[in-house]
This record gives sequence, structure tokens and C-alpha cells, in this order.
Amino acid sequence: MKRTSLQALVLLMTTLFFSCSSPKSSEADQSNLDPVTEAATKLGPEKYSVYKAPVSFDYPNSKLKMTAPETLLSPGETAFNFQVTEYELGVQTPDAAARGIANSGKGQHIHFILNNDPYSAHYEPEFNKELPEGKHVLLAFLSRSYHEAVKNDSSYVLKELIVGTPPEDEPQFDAMAQHLFYSRPKGTYSGKDTEKLMLDFFLFNTEISPDGNKVRASINGEEHLLTEWAPYYIEGLEKGEVTIKLELLDKDGNLIPGPYNSVERKVMLTE
Repeated sequence: MKRTSLQALVLLMTTLFFSCSSPKSSEADQSNLDPVTEAATKLGPEKYSVYKAPVSFDYPNSKLKMTAPETLLSPGETAFNFQVTEYELGVQTPDAAARGIANSGKGQHIHFILNNDPYSAHYEPEFNKELPEGKHVLLAFLSRSYHEAVKNDSSYVLKELIVGTPPEDEPQFDAMAQHLFYSRPKGTYSGKDTEKLMLDFFLFNTEISPDGNKVRASINGEEHLLTEWAPYYIEGLEKGEVTIKLELLDKDGNLIPGPYNSVERKVMLTE
């Protein structure tokens, strides 16, 4: 009886540690302590394993707000200032050591994504960025130390920045349309970090499900359909260059129009 009670206590403590309540992602699924492979459907022969990550240490009340600059700007170096609430930059996320994926030794940070290009990581709320003339779409969101996005209604900033005097025919960003933004994987991985890569992205004005919209993840050409907005793990990758392509599809498998709904990135895996 004592052994059974101890096992129950350990299970209870583990469940409490990983419990989450974000309304916009799988972080709300408190029962998911193990990967849920059904959220990633294989299309054809499988060489790589793609599965939903276990739930992460949650920050349901965290907030990110941009206090500077204004949306009308001059080209050149621009000072950005963010207000962070109920979230601490520069510290390790409590469950980082248990994730088994690449982790930043500098701790939690802000992912700063301009025009869906690869993000830059910022560990302080104030920093400068060089902005060329034109219309630019900024997505910034809070990131755990292992680069997983915090997904709640207040953990991000999405804005169009008008820099200088762009041509009148340059299209305006439709904030009400359906959008996919790419986050991870990114850059170069080495050693044990190559064994399991995290795939993470941000969605706006859309949901994905087995019977609705989906995200198609092509990994070196091998296709997987993602049917839940969540971080995923990829295993079985060989050393060398890896090509990752994400596409936001409608229920019939057609690409949903949008400036960022099809994106391809390359990452490198080394010894």
C-alpha cells in the first residue's frame, strides 16, 4: 500500500507540474503528458517521426505589449520597447531540462519575426532593429527558454509597420485574414540537439483539426498533416541539411491565400 501511494503521489505531482490552461493551443490539454501521434498524420511511407510534444510549463496570464515605436517610422535603426507582464525574460523555463531539445542558456526571451523571416531572439525588452523603407509585418511573442512559443490571447504583438513612404500599390497586411507564421526549427543543431527537433508555428484567425484546416509539414519532402495547433517533435533526421516546409491548407487540401501561408526553411545538423 505504501508503494502504491508513493506512485500515486509522484503521478499527481507530475500532472500538476505540467498542467496548462491556454485557450488557443494544446497547452490546455492537461491529460497529454505523452506524445499524441494522432495530431500528425503521415502521408505515405514514414522515414521521420513527427508527433505532438508533451504539454509545457504554462504561462496563461503572461502578456507582451509593444510600447515603442509608433507604426509610422523613418527608415534606419529603430528602437523597440516591450512591456512584459507575468513572465520573466532571461531565466530558464522550469521544465527545460526534461524536454530533451535545444535550449537557450540565456533563458526565456522574445521571438521577433519581421515579414515571416527567421526570428531574432531578445532577452531584454528593449533593443534596436534596422528597418528598410516599406510595409513590414511584425510578429513578436514570448518564448520559453527552449524556443517554444507561449500561446495565449496576450502573449504576442502583431502589427504592420509603415516605414518611410512605400509605393501606394504595395499591398496592405490583412490582419483579419488567416495566417501562418514559422518559428522553429531554425539555424544549426549539433550533438544531442540533433536527435529531436521542435517544430513550432503561430496561427491567426484560424483553427486546424482533422475535419477542417490543416498545416502540411514537409520534411525533406516527406509530408505530414498537422491537425492541432501545438509544438511537435521531429526524430529520425540524418546529419546534414534539412528542408522544412509549412503550408496552411483548407479542409480540401488547398493552400489558403496569404503572404506567409507557405514557407520553406533550411536547417543544418552537425556532429
